[in-house]
Amino acid sequence: MKAMKVTPNGYTFSFLLRCFEPFEALKDGMVIHGDVLKMGLGSSIFVRNVLLDFYAKCGGNLGFALRVFDEMRERDVVSWNSMIGAYMARGEIESAIGLFEMMPERNVVTWNSVVSGLCKAGKMTLASSVFERMPERNEIVWNSMISGYSKMGNLEAARSIFNQMPQKTVVSWTALISGYVTIGDIKSARSVFDQMPVKNVVSWNAMIAGYVHSHMFDEALSLFHEMLIDGNYQPDLTTLVSVLSVCSHLGSLEHGKWIHSYIKKYKLELSVPLGNALIDMFAKCGDLENAKAVFEKMANKCIITWTSMISGLAFNGQCREALDLFEAMCFKKIKPDDTIFITVLSACTHGGLVEEGKRVFHQMVSKFDIKPRIEHYGCMVDLLGRAGILEEAMSFVESMHLKPNDVIWAILLSSCLIHGKGDLLESVKQKIVDQEPSNPGYLTLLSKLSASKRQWADFSSFLVAMRQQGIEKIPGCSSIQVGNTIHEFLARDTRHEQRKEIYGILYSLNRHLKVMFDSPVCSENFTNFATGF
Repeated sequence: MKAMKVTPNGYTFSFLLRCFEPFEALKDGMVIHGDVLKMGLGSSIFVRNVLLDFYAKCGGNLGFALRVFDEMRERDVVSWNSMIGAYMARGEIESAIGLFEMMPERNVVTWNSVVSGLCKAGKMTLASSVFERMPERNEIVWNSMISGYSKMGNLEAARSIFNQMPQKTVVSWTALISGYVTIGDIKSARSVFDQMPVKNVVSWNAMIAGYVHSHMFDEALSLFHEMLIDGNYQPDLTTLVSVLSVCSHLGSLEHGKWIHSYIKKYKLELSVPLGNALIDMFAKCGDLENAKAVFEKMANKCIITWTSMISGLAFNGQCREALDLFEAMCFKKIKPDDTIFITVLSACTHGGLVEEGKRVFHQMVSKFDIKPRIEHYGCMVDLLGRAGILEEAMSFVESMHLKPNDVIWAILLSSCLIHGKGDLLESVKQKIVDQEPSNPGYLTLLSKLSASKRQWADFSSFLVAMRQQGIEKIPGCSSIQVGNTIHEFLARDTRHEQRKEIYGILYSLNRHLKVMFDSPVCSENFTNFATGF
């Protein structure tokens, strides 16, 4: 354009500066700024506002933007809004409010920008004060207030704002649902959801995600079915990721395969989050072939993708393959994180790959400079304990920079018991008693150990100590899919519709077991019963 001697105008420079913004090309923008001044366009409010906006987004700090603002002989409401928005985006609330109070005139964008910025910053008292001063309010500012109070966990205030709204939109309803989900009040969230006059896919997603986060997987799956029956909105990628998470937790391969077919049927993009969710679901449901197929098909992979596939292989007993995949990842120059090392060390543990596990742990610390977490230490102790290298395991524990937790002590105790290391077993047991005699986790651990060794006097003393501290074992949970229904059970469950028939079968089994009461098996049965406390 310059070579052809075509004179640029304000719009030319506006387009150029907008192009530089995504790349934060500050130096290129400064060159354009120089051209603006050479062309005599420096006095144009339009061009100055574009420069101000560019420096606010690409300047690193607000020095350049503030200089442009201060040098403006004439400012319009856009100039003020840009500077206020820049301060809000960087969390400089006092500076933003100072400019806001100095403004000669304000428009709806000004009010919205200030209230939204204060809500995002969690300054709800100040946001409420500005909100009350507004000459007129639109949907954006009402929803900002609802979201702001919801994020702070103040659902009473959020509900009050919601009730005051002259006209509620689907965004308002969804913001309130998300608020209740945030504080774990799923009942209220569902009540609001059911009252919605109009729903969109975001509303359905918010409610389904709420059930998932609260581990109410049956309800999440049921609501997904309702969404399909309703038919007004098709599930999007967010919906499918949430439901695949449900399938993973419930082990429902049938539902997971249906979603996979749905993705293929509607030619949905296999995004990274969706691909990761599919791999995780198939692997946890034991379908490694489909997990591998999805992994290979994914054009883009992140560290979570590799972790999910490695974990899936290890989870299904293919520990050597899991280690090989990790090495392939490192060969591709993909930097591992601390989480994937937990997965790889766990694979070495379950595969009995002792030397490989030691090498991976050393690689993590020395090559990738990752400081071990308690989970990494736990994997190494488990690896050595399972292999019967208990003296080395004990030395490893003593060399840790972190204090051993009850999981690590449990691994050591269990390994000593399995490999018949009586002296070391008593030594570990004594260390636990000496260090934290009142720790609830350790009391539970020691009571189980005493029961497994038939040391009933010790078992009783630990059991009394647990009850005095109000320690109870969390009920076990299991689930099974029959047809299209997932049945979930807790220990001593009384909620199931067919509980009479179920308990009838259990009582029948108990009668058969009583026949064996005087047999040698009885002692072992009591041991197993006692260790279940």
